[in-house]
Amino acid sequence: MAEQVSEMDTVIKSLSEIQEDATVPRNVRTKIEAIVTKLKEDTEISIKVNKTLNELDEVANDVNLQSYTRTQIWNVMSALEKL
Repeated sequence: MAEQVSEMDTVIKSLSEIQEDATVPRNVRTKIEAIVTKLKEDTEISIKVNKTLNELDEVANDVNLQSYTRTQIWNVMSALEKL
């Protein structure tokens, strides 16, 4: 359980870094902000992970996203899938 909390903190930190990147489109930053808020909620981890993976998949498919940002999002998704 403590390992899952640590992994979740790492995921939130990674998403926050993407959100603070000025080269990321505003609509993507807004979606990531909403995702981070949902991840911080006090609900079951599996529910949060599934919802987040669906939303991040939509974000990763945004045509305006830089390739390196898309890769960062895929890395976050990989970390979430391990939870």
